[in-house]
Amino acid sequence: MKRCPECRRNYYDDTLLYCLDDGNALLEGPRSEPPASAGGQFDEPKTAILHSTEASTRPQIDLTGETAILRTETEAEPQGSLGGSTERQSHSAHRAAKPLAALVLAVAILVGGFFGYRYFSGPSTKQINSIAVMPFENRNSDADTDYLSDGLAESVIFRLTQIADLKVSPTSSVMRYKGKETDIAKIASELGVDAVMTGRLTKRGDNLNITVELVDARTNKSLWGEQYERKLSELLTTQREIVTEIVGKLQLKLSGESEQKLAKKYTDNNEAYRLYLQGRFHWNKRDAPELEKAVVFFKQALETDPNYALAHSGLADTYAVFPIYGDFRPKDNMPQAKAAALKALEIDPNLAEAHASLGKVLFDYEYDFAGAERSFKRAIELDPNYATAHQWYAELLSVSSRHDEAIREITKAIELDPFSVSINFWAAAIPQRAGRFDQALLQIKKGNELVPDEARFHRLMSGVYADQAKYDQSVEEYLLGAKANKDFNPENIAKLKAAYEKDGWDGYWRMRQEIRIEELNAKQLKDPNGYVKAMGFANAYAWGKDKDKTIEYLNKAYEGRDAGMLDLKVSKTWDFVRDDPRFKELVKRVGIPE
Repeated sequence: MKRCPECRRNYYDDTLLYCLDDGNALLEGPRSEPPASAGGQFDEPKTAILHSTEASTRPQIDLTGETAILRTETEAEPQGSLGGSTERQSHSAHRAAKPLAALVLAVAILVGGFFGYRYFSGPSTKQINSIAVMPFENRNSDADTDYLSDGLAESVIFRLTQIADLKVSPTSSVMRYKGKETDIAKIASELGVDAVMTGRLTKRGDNLNITVELVDARTNKSLWGEQYERKLSELLTTQREIVTEIVGKLQLKLSGESEQKLAKKYTDNNEAYRLYLQGRFHWNKRDAPELEKAVVFFKQALETDPNYALAHSGLADTYAVFPIYGDFRPKDNMPQAKAAALKALEIDPNLAEAHASLGKVLFDYEYDFAGAERSFKRAIELDPNYATAHQWYAELLSVSSRHDEAIREITKAIELDPFSVSINFWAAAIPQRAGRFDQALLQIKKGNELVPDEARFHRLMSGVYADQAKYDQSVEEYLLGAKANKDFNPENIAKLKAAYEKDGWDGYWRMRQEIRIEELNAKQLKDPNGYVKAMGFANAYAWGKDKDKTIEYLNKAYEGRDAGMLDLKVSKTWDFVRDDPRFKELVKRVGIPE
């Protein structure tokens, strides 16, 4: 046994070197029977309220070092269900005399040895190498507390990703199960994991009731369950306790580096942590209004704790994707993204998310391809399971015409995060750029199954069919995408269809140009000070094969750092102007690697 000299928590895994609560080096402690005053139990975290156990008729096995010991429990009764598994509560009592207790202990050791052998020699002994942490069920049915239930799960996910050899399903994949009936076996199969953790959260004023359960999906055996009665001000410490218990129950052999990462405290300020959770909650929704809310909460978290590296990283993430999800000027946001990422790395040089965000800025905004590649590689080195880093690196490789490497990275990203809409999109777009149309179409179909009638997948499929000169299918898919876009005028759909029927492929593209330019001009007139992407005009004029106008607006897009400039080498949109010296000069200015 080992003990933390600071918090005095006992650890029964002799391979641990550091306390998972406060990061202090562990000291060797006495191996002794639990004192009677402790109710016959070894020290537990002071915050542990309820221990979930098997029914009283089944042997209870705990691990002390490497020895299987039978634990006797009384009064164990089912208490309902949690995420499709059984939630159990027990209250141990030792009222017997010492002689009787000694006899019971002797029998327990003998029986425990037998059952321990059977338990640990069976299928359940197989190492758990992967886990999914489900969004906590919000029992309040209150949108104002959703950030607590979602954020607590995301925090646990983030902590577990610090373990190098453990695959952890990312937030974007597990969120698809939010609000749905929990079928552990189905979830585990779809996500490709060995274990699933479910949870419930109830908030009453400043009081929190948090219930969690960890299930081995391969055997449907409950590995651990716990109920915590806490104050809102204890949310941060509760999250740490949950992670500590999970690591213990998974019986993971941690490297010293993993232990230190798990023990790392990013903040001791509970209010900063709560505000950070709110920021991530809005960030995960990925649209312009929600991203603006995310910025507010991340900044509030930093006002509370200026050295909170995760909050700086969250701010960097948000600013870095602003131009993707809304009409935001890159010059107004990307420098802020870079500053936030650099500040996060100043505080914590080993924060993978901050390296990835820095790479995103260097790639999308500064056109520093070499610097961006170094940042993406460093992020992946620090956290090989960070799917977004693999995605962004794949995008860089793709625009650089390093197609095999790009496909390898995006394949890894989708393996790690199979239900991310963004990753699924790029898993189709990258093969299209490489001319691997069958692979692109297969992935688009998977994306359509994930999010039926998603406009971007229809448009992407339209592009693939166009590349193959399958014009009927291309027009059909584009019109389906237009119908799925709530902002698209139904009259324009009729115009496009009529133009194709009358004048064929060329007539259809002329009509697309006319409609798009009309939309962009109207937008500009409506808000003269607003941001209208020059790349939108460049694409429209390219559809009509207008070289002069296309190059004029491409240069404006370059000055504004509009999204799409990085596709100059790989997009067929620019084939008609590719030999123009003005276009070649522009490609050179962007600096896309040969």
